[in-house]
Amino acid sequence: MSSRHFDLIVFDWDGTLFDSTALIARCIQAACADVGTAVPSERDASFVIGLGLGEALAHAAPALPPERHPELVERYRHHYFQRQHELVLFEGALALLQGLKARGHQLAVATGKSRRGLDDALRSAALKGVFDATRTADETRSKPHPQMLLELIEALAVMPERTLMIGDTTHDLQLAANAGTASVGVAYGAHGAEALAAHAPRYVAPTVAALNDWLAAYA
Repeated sequence: MSSRHFDLIVFDWDGTLFDSTALIARCIQAACADVGTAVPSERDASFVIGLGLGEALAHAAPALPPERHPELVERYRHHYFQRQHELVLFEGALALLQGLKARGHQLAVATGKSRRGLDDALRSAALKGVFDATRTADETRSKPHPQMLLELIEALAVMPERTLMIGDTTHDLQLAANAGTASVGVAYGAHGAEALAAHAPRYVAPTVAALNDWLAAYA
């Protein structure tokens, strides 16, 4: 225990623990089509993942008038909740979390999802009780503002320098930088390894297995 470098490890959800990036991108595209605005490319739809839903959709549909944003949000939710039951944890993610708990780390989630969306995902993945605290974008400031991560640090009584943020987007890594914590990127989600590396994380993991190995050695 004396060699542990981080007391708190905070995970993004979508694209980091939950294999949902492709579905989210498709739901963004379908919602844009429903409201008659330009449909973003898969790359552009994936880029906004990790932001709060309203902010993400506004970025994905820049030509849509602001007064129609609630309609776009409603259509996204319609498509997503119809298919969320198809989603699962990445292979190896549950064992990774269990290993961290066994080594005495506190675990948390900082996500751009809504509270309803995260709670539904936690139930479907049988993960209720694994995390010591969670924060969602509809109950605090959206990434990359540091408030979400700073609230978790305060709630769990740890120091920023003893906290590690793990995520699949540059929004996650910028969140960590803004909060004064270390970060690790995962390149199997929404953003690629090159974009993640530009934010100077401790490591960019190509797979869940590689992430698990790095955490076992360095966390």
